[in-house]
Amino acid sequence: MKSKQFLELSDVKAIAAAAEAEALKNNWAVTIAIVDDGGHLLWLQRLDGAAAVSAHIAPAKANTAALGRRESKGYEDVINGGRTSFLSAPTLQGMLEGGVPIVKDGHVIGAVGVSGVKSNEDAQVARAGIAALGL
Repeated sequence: MKSKQFLELSDVKAIAAAAEAEALKNNWAVTIAIVDDGGHLLWLQRLDGAAAVSAHIAPAKANTAALGRRESKGYEDVINGGRTSFLSAPTLQGMLEGGVPIVKDGHVIGAVGVSGVKSNEDAQVARAGIAALGL
């Protein structure tokens, strides 16, 4: 049997703190969601001023990145490239930039999804959170 890496609560808190710091540094009101490798929600944090809908979008982006094992932007690019039938893909609801997988030793162990500002800025916040792990 193989051993499997997974996110511990201390990892999740470190990611959340770093993502929050990045958002606050830029005065961005966002929601931050962190999921495990199966897309199950481990953390949800809606910063002051973030739109209510962002609390639905951020977990969806994280879920999509974890299950797809790639950034959610890839799906957005496919759809914007004309393959609109991809919108019917089952269980993938967050097909917008801002979902970033957490990769350790080549394996996806979770993902961060952010929503509330421009999509590339959402991804910036997610990446800043993941960087706190030093992977």
